[in-house]
Amino acid sequence: MKVLFASSECAPFFKTGGLGDVAGALPKELAKKSDVEEIAVVLPYFSRLIKEEHRILLKDEFWDFVDVGWRREYVGVKSLIKDGVKYYFLDNEHYFGRGEFYGYEDDGERWAFFDLAICQILEKLDFIPDVLHVNDFHTAMIPFLLKEKFQWINAYQKIKTVLTIHNIEFQGVMQGTALTELFGMGMERYFEGVVRHNGMLNMLKTGILYADRVNTVSPSYAQEIQTEAFGCGLDDVLRYVAGKVSGILNGIDYDVYDPETDSQIAHHFTADDLTGKAKDKANLQKRMGLVQRSDVPLIGMVSRLTTQKGFDIALSQLDAILQQDVQVVLLGTGYTDIENGFKYFAGKYPDKLVAHITFDLQLAQEIYAASDFFLMPSAFEPCGLSQMIAMRYGTLPIVHEIGGLKDTVKPFNPNTKTGTGFGFVDFTGEVLRDTVIRAVELYENDSETFEKLRKEAMTEDFSWQSKAQQYVDLYVSL
Repeated sequence: MKVLFASSECAPFFKTGGLGDVAGALPKELAKKSDVEEIAVVLPYFSRLIKEEHRILLKDEFWDFVDVGWRREYVGVKSLIKDGVKYYFLDNEHYFGRGEFYGYEDDGERWAFFDLAICQILEKLDFIPDVLHVNDFHTAMIPFLLKEKFQWINAYQKIKTVLTIHNIEFQGVMQGTALTELFGMGMERYFEGVVRHNGMLNMLKTGILYADRVNTVSPSYAQEIQTEAFGCGLDDVLRYVAGKVSGILNGIDYDVYDPETDSQIAHHFTADDLTGKAKDKANLQKRMGLVQRSDVPLIGMVSRLTTQKGFDIALSQLDAILQQDVQVVLLGTGYTDIENGFKYFAGKYPDKLVAHITFDLQLAQEIYAASDFFLMPSAFEPCGLSQMIAMRYGTLPIVHEIGGLKDTVKPFNPNTKTGTGFGFVDFTGEVLRDTVIRAVELYENDSETFEKLRKEAMTEDFSWQSKAQQYVDLYVSL
């Protein structure tokens, strides 16, 4: 098969979160599969955000013009080959030469251009894929465009499409007239209700209906988004096409997240020799201004500080949690009231809680490596990578059993003394607090069991190798 992967971001070139991690790791693993003859990834060229080490490797392929409604926009195609994958970057300084990825008033127009450009340049690339894999709303219009606008191109008619939903909360909503003003099409599908949702053009809904397969980033999330509680208004659409909806759990890049080789941490370690982890803990305590004690449980948090991530209920119980003999290190930014809440408690308990309201990649790795527990109380979580990274580094997650957290963390069973972390089902502050205290008590009172759980967590397989095979199977089914 020939596979083309379309995404708005991709590690290591530029990323903001999980989508970038997946777009970086999955194609690289697919390139190793015998069923995949060629794989390419197509991305926007964020000229101000791409690293210089990658910029200097880019080769100019060709340029063209794309009609975005009445606008005639330049598109330059650049490329580079890395890890067996060919990456194409679509250059337009007007749309992508900006300091941020998202959050502009013309975001709808920017992604309309990107989707139209991909469909237009496939012939010139001489890369007609058997499977075109699109991701989230940014590229969700491509299956629709292939079937409704570019269907006259014979070479495109056998292309099968897969849409992966990484987070259904973001849907790409625009005025219905965008169908004409941006995509240069008639309004028939809008008036018929096919691409319309709540009186607006909905890019994600369009992709769900037009893609040949729809998948999400964990099996549990695939079921959850078909319910009113988690579907963000599209649950009825997903139930309508339930036969083509599935979930494949994300993995993490074992080349990047490896406690034995990670360049971001001072001391390396393995599941069989945790000496380095103890040293990393002491280093982090010293750096954070905490007392260097090996006997106190260190709880780490690395996250966006939002209600979706559950930090409102975490804050409601922080007083009670900090009454325990614990240390807490937080890294992240988000809602101002949640940031201020953690700053308040850091001031109230300076010997127990340190809050870094910023983003720091190296500090994040140090927290994963040094902590004993990792608190991740998300209200909903499509997949989540942090809990898998934490387990890889021998840090036991404390999670709300939802979405991908439910699929990856085995809650501690006190009868069998097995598990890879701690989980709670009822999404309340009190239950979260009790779960944290239960984890702390195990650390303090039963070090043998705690170390057994730590080793079990570190030896779980979250690599992309097996996950990539599931995607190959999905493609083959098409």
